[in-house]
Amino acid sequence: MPMSRISLLKGRSPAYLRALGDSLQRAMEEAFNVPPRDRFQLIHQHEQHEMMIDPGYEGGPRSDNFVLIAITIGKPRSTEVKQAFYQRLVALLAESPGIPSEDVMVVVTAAQGEDWSFGGGRPAASLLGIRS
Repeated sequence: MPMSRISLLKGRSPAYLRALGDSLQRAMEEAFNVPPRDRFQLIHQHEQHEMMIDPGYEGGPRSDNFVLIAITIGKPRSTEVKQAFYQRLVALLAESPGIPSEDVMVVVTAAQGEDWSFGGGRPAASLLGIRS
């Protein structure tokens, strides 16, 4: 049950944003075994002066196509699984909406079941092993 925050420069079309989210979801389904309906994505578009990104640090060159994807996952994944996810994600984003791999930065953070509530003030039952 990942939750993703996607940050990029303003000015992209709704179709571009949809393609970005769809590619991210597909990569998570394939590499992380996330169910198709388990989709929680927030897209944040920023003005140029609101994104201070070094164009060459640990990679690059980065362009105005740069996207930062911060994902909070519910169960930890191995290093190998995360590496496969990163590779699949950049391949899918290159296909649609056409983001070069050097313009994709990803941060994955794990949170325990007690750190999630999907509504009603109830903890995330699936992560706590609670069956209703």
